[in-house]
Amino acid sequence: MDVITNINNSWGWIGIRAVEVIKENDFGNLLIRDASDRFWRLCPEALSCEIVASNKEQFDELLSDQEFILDWHMSLLVDVAKKELGELSEGRKYYLVNPGKLGGKYDISNIKSITLAELISLSGHLGYKIKDLPPGAKVKLKVVR
Repeated sequence: MDVITNINNSWGWIGIRAVEVIKENDFGNLLIRDASDRFWRLCPEALSCEIVASNKEQFDELLSDQEFILDWHMSLLVDVAKKELGELSEGRKYYLVNPGKLGGKYDISNIKSITLAELISLSGHLGYKIKDLPPGAKVKLKVVR
């Protein structure tokens, strides 16, 4: 399955109709253009996919915002992950095993690597499962093999 199809299948419930991935970072965050020429950020560690710009002009402004750029690159976390886990092979991303949205820590004890396809699917599934929960709600994950 290609990345666009995976995004639409895994995150379509939020209203995105992806047509192009503009950028990706080492933690699988994606900047995506949709069919209405809006721009979204898929953020797996936050289990979110949200509109970050309503048009190309706003998107260009976003890409020049230093705070956004710092957040986007996640440089300190990427450096720690590379040092402990090594360079990423083709198609793989670092990720928080327990997503930040679910209380996972942003440190090496909670970082592994995964394929981008699995990360998109997993984050979309978890995001959907918790979408209606109030802030602070307790979540219990059950892993089934």
